Amino acid sequence: MCPAPPRHKRPPPTPSTVLALDHLIRIDSDAASIDAAGLAVLTGHVQVHQDQRTVAADSMTYDERTGKLDVKGQVDFEDPLLTIHSSSGTYDADGGASFNDAQFHIFERSGRGSAQHIAVRPNGVIDLSKVRYTTCPARIPDWALQASYIDLDTDADEGYARNVVMRLHDVPVFYTPILSFPLGEERKSGLLFPSFGHSTTNGWQLEVPYYFNLAPNYDLTLTPGYLSSRGVQLGGEFRYLSESSHGLIEENLLPNDTQAHSDRYYLHITDVSNISDGLRFDTDLAGVSDSNYFSDFAVGADQTSVTFLERRAEVLYYDDVWRIRAQLQNFQTIDIALTEGDRPYSRVPRIEALGELPLSSHFTFALDSEATNFIRNEGPTGLRVDLSPELRFSERSAWYFFEPAAGYHLVHYQLQNNAVGDPSNPTLDLPYAHVDTGLVFERDAGGSRTETLEPRLVYSWIPYRNQNDLPIFDTGLPDLTLVELFRTNRYVGGDRIGDTNQVAAGLTTRLFNESTGAQYLAATVGQIRYLELPRVTLPADILETLPGQSLPGQTLTTVPGQPTAIVPPQSLPSLPGQTLAQPPGQSSTAIPTLPGQYGTTGALRASDIITEISLTAYKNWSLGVDYQWNPYTRRTDKDEVLLQYHPAPEKVLNLGYRFQDGILKQYDGSVAWPIGPHWNTVARWVYSLQNHQTIEQLAGFEYKSCCWRIQLLQRRYVTNRNGGLNDSIALQFELTGLSSVGKRADAFLPKEISGYSPPGLSPP
Repeated sequence: MCPAPPRHKRPPPTPSTVLALDHLIRIDSDAASIDAAGLAVLTGHVQVHQDQRTVAADSMTYDERTGKLDVKGQVDFEDPLLTIHSSSGTYDADGGASFNDAQFHIFERSGRGSAQHIAVRPNGVIDLSKVRYTTCPARIPDWALQASYIDLDTDADEGYARNVVMRLHDVPVFYTPILSFPLGEERKSGLLFPSFGHSTTNGWQLEVPYYFNLAPNYDLTLTPGYLSSRGVQLGGEFRYLSESSHGLIEENLLPNDTQAHSDRYYLHITDVSNISDGLRFDTDLAGVSDSNYFSDFAVGADQTSVTFLERRAEVLYYDDVWRIRAQLQNFQTIDIALTEGDRPYSRVPRIEALGELPLSSHFTFALDSEATNFIRNEGPTGLRVDLSPELRFSERSAWYFFEPAAGYHLVHYQLQNNAVGDPSNPTLDLPYAHVDTGLVFERDAGGSRTETLEPRLVYSWIPYRNQNDLPIFDTGLPDLTLVELFRTNRYVGGDRIGDTNQVAAGLTTRLFNESTGAQYLAATVGQIRYLELPRVTLPADILETLPGQSLPGQTLTTVPGQPTAIVPPQSLPSLPGQTLAQPPGQSSTAIPTLPGQYGTTGALRASDIITEISLTAYKNWSLGVDYQWNPYTRRTDKDEVLLQYHPAPEKVLNLGYRFQDGILKQYDGSVAWPIGPHWNTVARWVYSLQNHQTIEQLAGFEYKSCCWRIQLLQRRYVTNRNGGLNDSIALQFELTGLSSVGKRADAFLPKEISGYSPPGLSPP
């Protein structure tokens, strides 16, 4: 264990203790006399008090005319910032002091050291010469800074050192003519600790960040770096925060990449500004120099497999009734395998209005409307207007709910560049209705535990309309999940309204502690029964996959208006509500089967059976299961299992299995565990059973003592669709007390290791 740092012994004065005579010097001693020169000589346990400063010594000479005190013997000085131990020194009535051959200790940062001379100025500045400084405990001097001069500004909470030599176990390893560091926990401009590394694609890497504390509410970090295989780069991050807005600007520039023979860059801008109550501006813009940027420079399969970068700006208005959004959105396509006709549309603009107007305690009128102009260099373009008024009824109590709704859906297009013979202004209009109802049964399970049984039925009806003349701008067919199980329209996007006459049934049971709210078990099973076979489909070319583009062990993903793209399951393209997984067994015929749903013959009138289980019944163990079973083939279509042991934020063990018939079959194991008082280890391994290949591998350790920390991380991950692998290693070293800001090398670990919180890592 690290020793607790010393604290200032004398508490700050309160208004009741500040007397009219305060700021005067008070002296206590065992004996006192006045010599022939008129100087007061005090001996034996001499103590001097002035405000929050104290000086103790064996003997003291006081000159009342100058207000100067000379102290000798065992001299101890203390104020709210530091304590000094010396053999001799002086103290002035104005608060200044000086000491020779002194030892000092800084309270706030547990910093300590020695100096040939220390001068304490009345303005709070402390000057030290011929200094040796460290934050290590007294008997464990692992590192020290040796400097000619150090100035400590207690008001600004920052220190400046000149002619600095860094020593590790008394071995000089680094020199700098000047160094600044914080005295407290406040942010401070200055150099941050460098990071070292190596990767297969970029060679040896070195980054040395410099932090600019520009103001309390905005700052800048510039990170010059060197890649031995590519050249010199400059990264930057600017952050700002005000009462009404916050945002971030990130960039990375590599001029004249020696491998690509071109300039490489990445830029990302975000901003959220609250203009007034109920009115907000939100923007998220990203771009890269070329399609290979992420595969060359990103680390981890979740970053190297980015397919699209979003550029979005929007204004949002909201009140008790309306939610209105005006948006501009397009995408930079990173996957160059996609032809122009297969890439997503730009939506410039998109205007959406959602409203809910209560008519009574049970009835609500709702309106869902949208007008979007779709633009692309190839294929049909134009305006689509959607309008869906709906009347809802809601009756809820502790043991049941009954919520029917009926509405009318209208879609109108104004198209350009459409195929010869296709209408320029097609229209779709149809009614729809659904009834959502359920019961909640409870029983006492003993020991303050309650068990529930919650059956739910949703009946959905949408009549058939031929929609073959309508274009596909942003519509697709999602995987069957418990959320999709109870949706009325099986498609997402506005270009298809799936006809349906079906009943979705689900049964949920929960076990929880009624006193604490802790849930031990939640399990749900559900299925759709089709009263009539669906007939509305997507065009066959939307469902085709890209030949020879499968990334080993990855998920097939359908993006609106384009063939299936292949990306890792943890990094689907960031198209809200439009990231759709290609289901197992889905065909490319004119009448495809539904994901996990069957309706192409009269004999098959039901979907897969969907099951979700979350179990936390025994101490720190938990189990999550998502399971999809085909009752007709009697085979598993989809399965995901995660077993977790999580006794503490920094202790977690995960064992996972993912399976999707014909698409992926993976093991995923990860662990983060302390192995000693100062040692932490992390590891993750993702392995594809289909391709007999490691998809991602991570291993690392951290050693953290009382005054320094070192971390080493090794990663191996897929970088492209051909299954190419990259190896990287990163090393980061930090001296406690010399830096308070900066991006830690392990900041990504909570995303890689479910449930893990690295010690000392602040939440984002």
